[in-house]
Amino acid sequence: MDEINQIEIEKRLLSLREEHRDLDVAIEQMVQAPHHDQLRLGRMKKRKLALKDEILYIESQLVPDIIA
Repeated sequence: MDEINQIEIEKRLLSLREEHRDLDVAIEQMVQAPHHDQLRLGRMKKRKLALKDEILYIESQLVPDIIA
């Protein structure tokens, strides 16, 4: 993996983490509201899970395989 590609991947990872944190805050605020949209809340939670999966996948690609 070349250095430019590595930098782009790390930028993407930072962006995904930020979006994940923002969704976490938005979900928490929505849950606190007395009347919240269950459908929207479900979609936000689903997106948050998808982001987590993508973050974990990218992180696994950045860590070199260690042959024991």
